[in-house]
Amino acid sequence: MKLLHFSDLHIGVETHGKPDPQTGLSTRLQDFLRVYNEIVEAALAEQVDLVLFCGDAYKARDPSQTHQREFAKGIARLTSAGIPVFLLVGNHDLPNALGRATALEIFDTLSIAQVTVAPRLGTYRVETRAGPLQIVALPWIRRGAWLAQDDTRRLSAEQLNQQIEASLTAAIATEAAGLDPALPAVFTGHVTVSEAELSSERTMMLGRDHVLLRSSLALPAFDYVALGHIHKHQVLYQHPPIVYCGSPERVDFSEEDQEKGFVLVEIDPARPRGERVRFEFRPTPARRFVTIEVEAAGPDPTARVLRAIERKGVAEAIVRLHIRTTAEAARELRGADIQRALEPAFHVATVRREIAQEARQRIPGLGSESLPPLDALRTYLAAQPQVPPERAQAALAKARALLADQGEGAPLDAAAPPEEKPRLLP
Repeated sequence: MKLLHFSDLHIGVETHGKPDPQTGLSTRLQDFLRVYNEIVEAALAEQVDLVLFCGDAYKARDPSQTHQREFAKGIARLTSAGIPVFLLVGNHDLPNALGRATALEIFDTLSIAQVTVAPRLGTYRVETRAGPLQIVALPWIRRGAWLAQDDTRRLSAEQLNQQIEASLTAAIATEAAGLDPALPAVFTGHVTVSEAELSSERTMMLGRDHVLLRSSLALPAFDYVALGHIHKHQVLYQHPPIVYCGSPERVDFSEEDQEKGFVLVEIDPARPRGERVRFEFRPTPARRFVTIEVEAAGPDPTARVLRAIERKGVAEAIVRLHIRTTAEAARELRGADIQRALEPAFHVATVRREIAQEARQRIPGLGSESLPPLDALRTYLAAQPQVPPERAQAALAKARALLADQGEGAPLDAAAPPEEKPRLLP
């Protein structure tokens, strides 16, 4: 039995995009649809027996008709080829209020053949070309359902999370105990597991996370544990495999260094449990995000920036450029040349200059205490060896005259010779 496991498609993310003049669609929406199409093509080419989607089809809880149409196109291609699809409800698929339909409920309402939607925790039996498969499903759980109960209403947020986690752990164990050991079984969940490494889903959260322990899912009744919600692909356990497939497209710069894709899973029920599963991560052509940080001080700072851009390679990437420089070097940066070097990028998110603050020279003899203005000027001039003595005397004389015009008088220049002291005006 061969499965394709993917998740967190997030159709509707349009940040760093622009309208395509031919279709009117956002160029970033096209990125997400491109990787979705890659997944559908892979399922058809590999002749998988089931596509297992682990939640968050859309970015928004109320997707536009265009977004729903594009997601449905892929589902239709799969089911037309005789491949059943299992859709788990994620937190981005849930409506804002109880009683409203989920973003995936339309497939259940229309009773589309070979599409199973899992809006609640339970065990589902799906018929495939390779035989029946048992799926224990854990969709995203609403905290509001617990808050409405009398015995949990007065709990703190931490206490409520602990109760949710304990209840879910017990419910998963109950479902696992009821599985038929003669049939293959997988667990699928849209949930955070305690050992998982997070990324951009922190900023995309539409609710507060509850966290399950890995031990809650590492049950011998499951052949494979397919997880969604965390955007970074990672394998948390081997027996059974507990796998986040990750998202197939990058959302922002927090995912810059993450490989994106989906997972192909093979289950051989004829082999002993613990040895019957093989899985393989398959990358998708996700849009590159590139951060360029460069120190551009000293002679020809523009050349340093251009070399850094060339080393990174920005063709068709979403780019941010951070230039650290000095005030003097910043004046020599040739903005037109830098802009020209960035033209091959898909999108330039930011170009930021950080000007280093140069330390001010402390003049000997000038402390934090206040000095009379002419004393301060005299001390300053004495510390400037490049200023000729006659020029220093001229500056002092000019300063005395200015102070006299302001009515400041002789007390500000007590150190001046008697014949040079300015007269007080009547």
